[in-house]
Amino acid sequence: MRELLRRLLTGAVYVILLLSAVFLSSDAFDFLFMVFGLACLYEYKRLVNLKGYYIFLAYLGLWWAYIYLIHDKVLINMLMFLTIFVDGMLLYYLFSKTKKIHYTYEKFIIGLFYVGGGCIFLTMIPYKDNEFAKYLIIGIFILIWVNDSFAYLVGKTIGRTKLFPSVSPKKTIEGTLGGLFATLIAAYIMAIYEPIVNPKQWVILAAVIVLMGSLGDLIESKLKRQAGVKDSGAILPGHGGMLDRLDSLIFAAPFAYLTLMLFTYVS
Repeated sequence: MRELLRRLLTGAVYVILLLSAVFLSSDAFDFLFMVFGLACLYEYKRLVNLKGYYIFLAYLGLWWAYIYLIHDKVLINMLMFLTIFVDGMLLYYLFSKTKKIHYTYEKFIIGLFYVGGGCIFLTMIPYKDNEFAKYLIIGIFILIWVNDSFAYLVGKTIGRTKLFPSVSPKKTIEGTLGGLFATLIAAYIMAIYEPIVNPKQWVILAAVIVLMGSLGDLIESKLKRQAGVKDSGAILPGHGGMLDRLDSLIFAAPFAYLTLMLFTYVS
């Protein structure tokens, strides 16, 4: 009972912090995820045993470049390409029999763009026609939470078929499909509150977020399994580390941004 209360309290503080930053200003939201990214990067460093602190300087440099070069479409596209390329490397790592990420330069590059690129593109998602669309990013948070909640509930109730037992023994195919179905329904409802994205586009966006977010969760599970730890950290009582909480979001973010960009070109 005490553990449940601790999880609920931590979750409530986390949600309040997110919503406060979103409604305060776009700068507050950017700053919050820059700080969250530092915490995720610290936990990633420990998981892969990356020595030194140069990656933090590179991460802050990446944010500096983003803040001052946000309107340069060529550079943003380059960052998106590099981030998605690194995410592709992580997908290869997930489905291969490779036990660990061995080389220091690989750990450095993967951490910089997996965490740094993911956090940056997460903060870019709300910008629609040069305006900060609060309810768009809140809707994406809600989609992630709906998917996580229903995947857990359905998996615990009727889950029988393991999804990826070698990496995450508790996840089931039934739970994953239950989470997807509930998220697609939630996405359709989102169009009522954020009409910038129409119902069909919300459903497509939700499918992308669920698919890539689930893969991001599995990737972090493999990193933890190879490191021999249960959680990436202990910064969030009852929830583990910051990377445990944001693994789905930061991996899905560049793909969600690309999807929204494609909607603009298609519409």
